[in-house]
Amino acid sequence: MSENYKLYGAPLSLYTGKARAYLKFKQLPYEEVFSSIKVYKNIIVPNTGVRFIPVVETPNNEFIQDTTVIMETLEDRHPERTITPDSALLNLISEVLQIWGDEWLLIPAMHYRWNHDNFPFIYEEFGRVVTPNMPAFVRRFVGKKIGAKFKGFVPMLGITTKTIPAIENWYENHVLKELDAHFSEHDYLLGGRPCAGDFGLIGPLYAHLYRDPAPGKLMKQKAPNVAKWVERMNNPPDDIGQWLNVDELPETLIRLLQRIFSEFWPVLISTVEKTQLWISSHPQEREVPRTIGQHTYRIGDVSEQRAILTFHQWKFQRVQEAFQALTEHEQSALADLMKQHFQLRIESVDIDNNVVRENNKLVVKGR
Repeated sequence: MSENYKLYGAPLSLYTGKARAYLKFKQLPYEEVFSSIKVYKNIIVPNTGVRFIPVVETPNNEFIQDTTVIMETLEDRHPERTITPDSALLNLISEVLQIWGDEWLLIPAMHYRWNHDNFPFIYEEFGRVVTPNMPAFVRRFVGKKIGAKFKGFVPMLGITTKTIPAIENWYENHVLKELDAHFSEHDYLLGGRPCAGDFGLIGPLYAHLYRDPAPGKLMKQKAPNVAKWVERMNNPPDDIGQWLNVDELPETLIRLLQRIFSEFWPVLISTVEKTQLWISSHPQEREVPRTIGQHTYRIGDVSEQRAILTFHQWKFQRVQEAFQALTEHEQSALADLMKQHFQLRIESVDIDNNVVRENNKLVVKGR
């Protein structure tokens, strides 16, 4: 039995970037295995039942899919160099930032990959999955066909000609600007050591927005401190610092969170409400579809339709659980702080039917 972990993924994969950075920070020995078609067929699908990467194989030959589950599992087994803040408020903020990075920064990540000049680089990268050892021109030809499928997901995320100007303005003049200012004074989101939120952000900010040619050039020009943070996340130092003082949250962080709660949070709430309606109107269904229609989202001054992604409810439940795990006194103090800074009540959403992951698929709990 090998003492190393195995990371099945790919350099172009957003979530592989998240898992890789985590393994590096935890200083866990691992081997990265490129997920070619052969690896999907012979290893990933037989052991997980799904076709998603990354997958981590443990030294005990367990196969773990989904980066959030990967990190939680390995945190339990390797508590040293923890990514969990000791403050209730900071831990909650970390969970919010993780889901924001995982799900909302996917919007600029997909836009800048497929609607900007990243070709033939991207086609060669996708072609490597099918023809890893073939010349570049062959990979480009094959990769263009594979890439067309992924490009087809772009409108589902609400990325259209109507929203693109607002997306670019938001990403370039808010996300990059605030993060660049923040990382000019702090090594990580919550101080001198990375939290789960940092790993949520590294996926999109590395694999798509740093590594792809066009957005990578943009980041290095407009937000050099963000680029340095990306490099630090991929090459973490041995020494780590302290968490922020919970009573002195930086304005850069507060401004990021205010925008998260004004734009992303309503989409999460709507997703939970629509998912609850779907579950109650399909009492015989146990497995929940990945999408269940469309709803409206807003970015800047623009509104558009996007797919309702049910997996967001599972992510939202984690934030609620982080709040509900606190003592009554901690909940009261935390609720006051959240209302003061963000005009938000974390506990304000009732969920009658929780969803859980079972065999890497989303199902209604208790059915």
